Amino acid sequence: MIYHLFILVVFSLFASQCHCGCAEVDSMTEAVAGKRFLLGCISCKRREEVSAESTVDWHFKPLGEEEFRHIFHYDHPNADILHEDFSHRLEWHGTKNSDIQIGAIYIHNVTFNDTGTYRCTFHRTLFMTASTQNVIVEKDVELTVVAVANRELAAVISEIMMYVLIVVLQLWLIGVLVYCYKKISAEHEAWEARKALKAQNALLESKDNCDGVQLE
Repeated sequence: MIYHLFILVVFSLFASQCHCGCAEVDSMTEAVAGKRFLLGCISCKRREEVSAESTVDWHFKPLGEEEFRHIFHYDHPNADILHEDFSHRLEWHGTKNSDIQIGAIYIHNVTFNDTGTYRCTFHRTLFMTASTQNVIVEKDVELTVVAVANRELAAVISEIMMYVLIVVLQLWLIGVLVYCYKKISAEHEAWEARKALKAQNALLESKDNCDGVQLE
């Protein structure tokens, strides 16, 4: 689950750096206590040719509370953890330049107290030809912390389909082997029958020749 998001984020990061495009992917929403978790946040520019500078802020609202806490700020190349509850536990994992399009962060050593709403905010300045434009983009992630990772339905179905496919392929292979064996056996029997018929015809011809010589 986490590795799937990681691959997508890496792909998007590579794409944004080579100016080939950007794909906005929603963050996963279930973390396992004691593990690390990637909070995903991607905001793509609509026009890649326009240069820009961005900063990213993360806020956290614990489950059952009303107010957000400012926990993280990134202004390339500086990453600042702003709340003691996350001290030494947050790590920037987004774009490594000032034109930020991926604002992902890792939470290390996840606890049940990390359950709640996380808000990722992009403050982006677009440098247009005649002027500059300021854009603010906000994205929320509802995070649930569990003791053991739950297997997704899609993963379970994929695993079942894999085993079904293996069984079907094995049965198909057995069927092909049986068919080939029967076909080869039938061809061998036909070849033996033709061989016996030729031998019989040759014997009859030889006998007829011998009878002809005796009559002469």
